[in-house]
Amino acid sequence: MPQCEMCGAERPSLTTTKVEGAELELCDDCTEFGTEVRTESSGSTSTKYSTSGSSSSSSGSSSGGSSGSSRSSGSGGSGRPRDMFDDMDEVATDYDDRIRQAREDRGLSQEELAGELNEKASLIRKLERGDVLPSDDVQSKLERELDISLTEGVDDEDADWDGSSSTTTTLGDVVKRKD
Repeated sequence: MPQCEMCGAERPSLTTTKVEGAELELCDDCTEFGTEVRTESSGSTSTKYSTSGSSSSSSGSSSGGSSGSSRSSGSGGSGRPRDMFDDMDEVATDYDDRIRQAREDRGLSQEELAGELNEKASLIRKLERGDVLPSDDVQSKLERELDISLTEGVDDEDADWDGSSSTTTTLGDVVKRKD
């Protein structure tokens, strides 16, 4: 005998009900908490979790999405769909050295630089040790004050992705180690 997915009561028949966006099989007592979902047959609930139905619909949407993204990216040879992170610059791996070098070139102490940026000196120390990554706000302040760039473009990493279309890419193929 099926169980109500809300209260757990065993009932001979359950009703498919949408409660806060989720479709649940509920008893008559619990259906008042949502709206009843009208289905043509009881077979539609079994196909909801069917692998054949979901794979055919998802493969159709993913092939349409990948063809659209390969057209928009121009030379999308990797087959990897583009996302919002592709357009973002990454913080350079040597950002700590860049900050320290630029500060020393200007003859500023960590405390003086912190005062200029309206930040705490402990933050400058942590940044120069490489303990923390600069937030977007602090990064823009540092770049403006020290006239440096703390980002590196992702073009070289996109080339890695484009060239790795042969077999399987592992994490070790993608990660750059800081020496």
